[in-house]
Amino acid sequence: MQIKKLSIVIPAYNEGPTIHHILDKLIVVNLDGGIEKEVIIVNDCSKDNTEEAILAYQAANPGLNIQYHKHEVNQGKGAALHTGIAKATGEYVIIQDADLEYDPQEYNLLLKPVLSGFADVVYGSRFMGGNPHRILFFWHSIGNKFLTSLSNMFTNLNLTDMETCYKLFRRDIVQGLKLKEKRFGFEPEVTAKIARIPEIRIYEVGISYYGRTYAEGKKIGWKDGFRAIYCILKYNLFSR
Repeated sequence: MQIKKLSIVIPAYNEGPTIHHILDKLIVVNLDGGIEKEVIIVNDCSKDNTEEAILAYQAANPGLNIQYHKHEVNQGKGAALHTGIAKATGEYVIIQDADLEYDPQEYNLLLKPVLSGFADVVYGSRFMGGNPHRILFFWHSIGNKFLTSLSNMFTNLNLTDMETCYKLFRRDIVQGLKLKEKRFGFEPEVTAKIARIPEIRIYEVGISYYGRTYAEGKKIGWKDGFRAIYCILKYNLFSR
């Protein structure tokens, strides 16, 4: 029987001092069904020592299958995801931020509906289930729920967390999408386009969330929220 593989796509921008933390977590993850890991890191023209840190980690840990790619010009998180998704060779693809807000030990939670034959796409929701969640920003959580509700109105899905980082796809499905958003519009765009696929099976599972403050390096802000609203309208009404 052919061993399957999970491609873990990590966009990285100025994560030099900390990226080893998430890679340390990936090394110790054991995936159900003997699934192998392929880690695809896309350095979006970082201004710090991100490249040096990744290459040093790659050399020191040959047992972890790390594929490294970089942009010569900064293009945005969405563009880094486009590159990583295009390079993926596993049967399944999951998005992983370079910070520690999401726990790779929970990959098996997202894989289970797919491996059981029920799902094609699985979202990891920060707003359902009994897993631990760091208490942070009230208006940020309200904004997330508003964007999810607005997206659901157009897609006719009943997601609880459209903006989650943890999205797991069958590779053939996500590579078949023509994605355009180069920055933080990736989430509403991919959701809109996934929802239009005939007979697509989308599941959602509860995950943990160890959020960062802005002082700790959180990058998304209110301008990205307005961009998300624009993208929800654009990809559901005007640009298909």
